[in-house]
Amino acid sequence: MNLIKNFNSLATSSLRKVCLEIIEEGLDSIQPEKIVQKNISIINSVLKIQNTQLNLKDFNRIFLLGFGKGSAGISKHIEKMLGNFLTKGYVVDVEQEKFTNIKFTQGTHPLPSKTNLLFTKKTIEQLNNLTMKDLAIVIINGGGSALLELPYKVSLEKLIETNNALLKSGSDIIDMNIVRKHVSIVKGGGLAKLLYPAKIVSLIASDVPGNDLSTIASGPTVRDPSTKEEAFEVLKKYNLWKQLHLSKDDFLETPKEDKYFKNVSNILILSNQTALLAMQQKAKELGFNAKIVSDKFQAEAQFTGKLLVEHAAPYTALLVGGETTVKVKGKGIGGRNQEVVLGALPYIDSQTILASFDSDGWDNSSFAGAIGDYQTLGKAKNLNLNPQEFLESNNTFSFFEKTGDGIITGRLPSNVSDLIIVIRK
Repeated sequence: MNLIKNFNSLATSSLRKVCLEIIEEGLDSIQPEKIVQKNISIINSVLKIQNTQLNLKDFNRIFLLGFGKGSAGISKHIEKMLGNFLTKGYVVDVEQEKFTNIKFTQGTHPLPSKTNLLFTKKTIEQLNNLTMKDLAIVIINGGGSALLELPYKVSLEKLIETNNALLKSGSDIIDMNIVRKHVSIVKGGGLAKLLYPAKIVSLIASDVPGNDLSTIASGPTVRDPSTKEEAFEVLKKYNLWKQLHLSKDDFLETPKEDKYFKNVSNILILSNQTALLAMQQKAKELGFNAKIVSDKFQAEAQFTGKLLVEHAAPYTALLVGGETTVKVKGKGIGGRNQEVVLGALPYIDSQTILASFDSDGWDNSSFAGAIGDYQTLGKAKNLNLNPQEFLESNNTFSFFEKTGDGIITGRLPSNVSDLIIVIRK
């Protein structure tokens, strides 16, 4: 069964079919069931997560807390494995999921909401009396910054305004999360402090280039190296300090004391490297020299495709993971992956194809991303579409809707940020 719902309508050439088969392999490799099977097991009451082992009988109570895009899928499989060992669980995700012993909330992303804040507040209240004999299993996925949120002082409206301004500023995820950490009680190690002194095991799925654990979902159980002063500097860097009218009193310092982190294990169970290796293997099987260019790629979206196309060699598949940025100037609909493809179109010849897509199936629109080649250029010409005009108005979704080159998967229960493939035959 294809994860790409419009696989057949997109596969109108042999090169397109190859490209789509490689994308399918990458997406399949990061689905929750496969990730849990690969990383987690319970045998004779012993929970094994990679090289970490815990005897579940050593704990009086076991709690599960999951947040972020794709956290529900992973949490569901772990709930089933834990069975009667699980005391209670709380999960917030953007897609609905059914559980047996876990309270689920459908939250919002990319911006926080009253629902997200209420979930966080009520969950923290339920978990505020943990002891050293308790175990907290925390499932952390990308998007957790918006879904698990409890502001220090600012209002929800001001929090949304701040997040929105950062998203539109062209700031990268690291800078963005430095600010988010210092206006929130749960970020930058804040959750570890709130759950102290329980044993904490965090299972982390990365959507951040380079997999810095203190940046993924704003590092709720990871000691934060950044300071309040750095948060102020980020806002000044993007000319947002005066625009947002924030006071220094709205920021707090993240916990730095050793005691809050001594009993915490932060384990990376998923990253875009998982998908890239699966895609590389598939590309080799299909006869291409497959190269992983980077798993932490960062650049401005509209220039990324051109850069990669220029480096493509015959019979080669270039694979990239990371997160590009978009400076929003227009009022159109679209996402950074569609912008990568649209920006590359003028530089694509008849031997080359490029696709860029968000691993969670949602590129700020109902397209996961897009595929672009000489066929796309031909369709645009026949429809009298000027790619540059759509690029300048950030209206990439409309362009690919007209050419029929948007990739449709629906929302997927896993998230390792963006993946790009360039193939030259």
